[in-house]
Amino acid sequence: MTPIWQRVAAIFIYLLPWSDSIPFGRNLFLEFSFLQWLAIPALPIVLIEQAIPFGSLILFFVLFLTVVRNPNVPYFVRFNTLQAILLDIGVVIISYAFQIILQPFAGGIIVRTLSSTVFLGILAMVVFSISECIQGKEPDIPWISEAVKIQI
Repeated sequence: MTPIWQRVAAIFIYLLPWSDSIPFGRNLFLEFSFLQWLAIPALPIVLIEQAIPFGSLILFFVLFLTVVRNPNVPYFVRFNTLQAILLDIGVVIISYAFQIILQPFAGGIIVRTLSSTVFLGILAMVVFSISECIQGKEPDIPWISEAVKIQI
């Protein structure tokens, strides 16, 4: 049985990819204002990243070096930390792709639809991962969980 503190730590770590996916939900937030409540749990991560120069990069290295690569940290926490980091890397890459490739089409229906799809996809993965962590199980996200198991 996974101790409560490990479950809580794993749950909080999934706020990292969630905080970077919030900008993708901008169109949904304008359309459905009640969805703005979904951004509140990500505020501490956003504030940390904005308060420190290169905050997201520093946060990445701190989590990777102190948690993922530390054999003294329980496997459950290390697994979920690396999975959240990989999800976050995916969100950042998609964000750059939007900025570079889709910039000429900004505001168009296709970009808004893709943006909302990314937001809802990350929401689904984060909610799934958090619900699995509450139960003390390892969230099994295809491809990502396999990559995490290879790395740890």
